[in-house]
Amino acid sequence: MSQFSAQAFWITGVGTGELRPQSLSPPGPDQVLVRTLYSGISRGTEALVFNGKVPVTEYQRMRAPFQEGEFPAPVKYGYCNVGVVEAGPADLLHQTVFCLYPHQTYYVVPAETVCPLPASVPAARAILAANVETAINGLWDSAVCIGDRVSVVGAGVVGCLVAWLAGRIPGCTVELVDIAPSKAVVAEALGVGFATPATATANTDLVIHASGSSAGLVTALNLAAFEARVVELSWYGDQAVSLPLGESFHAKRLTLRSSQVGTVASAQRSRWNYRRRLELALSLLSDPVLDCLITGEDAFANLPSVMTRLATAPNGTLCQRIVYPT
Repeated sequence: MSQFSAQAFWITGVGTGELRPQSLSPPGPDQVLVRTLYSGISRGTEALVFNGKVPVTEYQRMRAPFQEGEFPAPVKYGYCNVGVVEAGPADLLHQTVFCLYPHQTYYVVPAETVCPLPASVPAARAILAANVETAINGLWDSAVCIGDRVSVVGAGVVGCLVAWLAGRIPGCTVELVDIAPSKAVVAEALGVGFATPATATANTDLVIHASGSSAGLVTALNLAAFEARVVELSWYGDQAVSLPLGESFHAKRLTLRSSQVGTVASAQRSRWNYRRRLELALSLLSDPVLDCLITGEDAFANLPSVMTRLATAPNGTLCQRIVYPT
């Protein structure tokens, strides 16, 4: 196999992107060549990157595993990729795999960095794997207990997945809170309750915030009961967040902590690594109810315009699936 060219999506400036040719060399003995079937847009983080909102202090920490280029641009960024192994070790050949790779038609990576999909998980749904990992890690960080009353503020993909997972813990009562009443349909499909901030149940044992807005985090603090835990899953980029800590925050003795998927939660770290966590995330995607979180689909050729639209006017989009040419 000789060197050939793929196509990749690059962010070329603040709020702009384009498809560029990408030269690939043949895979080595411990590498695989993957033909992409689908990628997913992780809308919160990718919109911040696309809009040039990564703080200079976070340029290194926010690098994606196979990122090329540097923030703010030009940069090739993304981490929700599902494809078929077209060349590589015999045990992976022709397998459908997930990889934390950006939006690109073909790519060559170390064989150990791809994870085969379980037979029960369709490729089109597997683009949610990275988001499921974030939800798993968030619940580990939250120390959720059997029987807890749980509020999840923000019905984006990650918030919905957190609510869905928490709703499967025996005895837990879970309420998904969002400013858009239309998200009640998603909550019902996931088997959890729904409320707007004005109607949300107060005095909950655990609040997980995933709205990406300071108003949402204020709602999360207001819903928490005495000595409750509030876990922050949102990443704000260079946006400053203002909180009313002069109100009941101190009197209620609340705990506010961050959770970030780049490090395995401390309670699990001695036994779990990234691979084991990803394999768990993929296994959980066997449930077809999760298809309700993929609310849009576009061809790879349209990705530059799709990214522009999602970064400026998402109109309630959850996960956007990108379909690659066969």
